[in-house]
Amino acid sequence: MLNDNRQQYVIQSNDPKGDEGFGKFLGAIIVFVMFLGVVQVAYNSVMAWCRDTMAWLNDTATYLAGFWPF
Repeated sequence: MLNDNRQQYVIQSNDPKGDEGFGKFLGAIIVFVMFLGVVQVAYNSVMAWCRDTMAWLNDTATYLAGFWPF
């Protein structure tokens, strides 16, 4: 038979609002890091576009300069 006088433990947090605040803080940090990742991807895309545009302009100018009689 089971003993009905078993000890039961209840684990209770001392400061539930502190735990909730920590969770919100951790969530804010995760969102901020994701935002920084999006900014990094956007920056890399813009810089690659600028480099490619400059290379295209250089190639175009070189091609057009080939028509000038020197």
